[in-house]
Amino acid sequence: MGKPDTRRLDKAIQQTNRKLEAVRNRELWPLDGRERRAVLGALASGSYRITRGDSTARAERKLDTAWQSVETRLVAEIAALHTERQRVVNEAAAARAAKKSSGWW
Repeated sequence: MGKPDTRRLDKAIQQTNRKLEAVRNRELWPLDGRERRAVLGALASGSYRITRGDSTARAERKLDTAWQSVETRLVAEIAALHTERQRVVNEAAAARAAKKSSGWW
């Protein structure tokens, strides 16, 4: 019995790591629609406040919160993918051990 097939999970983990790195660089492409609306809304609110000469503290907090929530989501997604990959590896090891123990020797 060969190694467990984890290529799909490895690719998903790698892609999610790329998304996390992009979010840390404040790029918009990995965001979903809700997150993108939150970030752009905070940016618009902050720019409106700047043109009015008001404080942008609340808009900055909103923007930071939006980026942190995206980062938290991606970290949780990576953790779930690692857990699933470990489960697949453990199942394959258990199947291999069961096959060996059930043999004639």
